[in-house]
Amino acid sequence: MARRLPLRAAVGAFLLNSGLSKIDVGEEAAGGLHGFAAGTYPFVKQMEPRRFVGILSKTEIGLGAALLLPVVPAAVAGAGLTAFSLGTLGLYLRTPGMRREGSLRWTEQGLPLAKDVWMLGIGVSLVIDGLTTGRAPRHKRGMRRR
Repeated sequence: MARRLPLRAAVGAFLLNSGLSKIDVGEEAAGGLHGFAAGTYPFVKQMEPRRFVGILSKTEIGLGAALLLPVVPAAVAGAGLTAFSLGTLGLYLRTPGMRREGSLRWTEQGLPLAKDVWMLGIGVSLVIDGLTTGRAPRHKRGMRRR
């Protein structure tokens, strides 16, 4: 639907660019990204930094493409975006120094992750819209034609 295009295009282009920019990161950058994520998500520690960044890059590229391609249903693209943004917001909530003491308000270091709340909002909106579009209102679904 046309009303979804601005949402899908904005976040899809953002993620596609982010994923493409990680394709050829150096060892130092890969180690930094890996270390940051491993501090919050222990399963990441078991991965080699370059492999982790490769998976992250492919995930962002795939999700960006899914959002940009209108043939991917809104609920499917929205579910992927919701899951991805919950992961980045988990980093924000669990990493020391990202938030002000005793608050959800971000610090200067936390802003790059705190802003990902917009991706969560877009993802959930796409899921809801995708699941409810084309359905008759509840009171009309049970009515029979005579």
